Amino acid sequence: MHATLTEHARCVWGDEYRPTPECDRGHDERSFVEELTFADADAILAMLRELAPNLVDGHLPVWVRNLAYRLALLQRPDDPALMREAADSLYLHGPDWDDIATALRRRADTLDTPETDTPET
Repeated sequence: MHATLTEHARCVWGDEYRPTPECDRGHDERSFVEELTFADADAILAMLRELAPNLVDGHLPVWVRNLAYRLALLQRPDDPALMREAADSLYLHGPDWDDIATALRRRADTLDTPETDTPET
């Protein structure tokens, strides 16, 4: 068993910045997706940021990035910084998701805009 989600991803897809570690297990995408599904947001974000620190690089497939951001956002639905990071990833990996990225940015902007209390008369 891998100690972290990042280690598991590195064994499955490799790492642009570090060598793939020696591992005595067979790896497949299914076992990784099972681990990703139940990972907490901190573990997911650590994996994304370590294996793709510049957002456009790394060996993680786009579908893994999209799924990882979606799972992190489900755990942190009111995190505008995370919404913007996910939106940036979507914008960079194809126009198919531009509408979703735009909606995430709008939601982040709404969360960042303080509500103005109007005095009751």
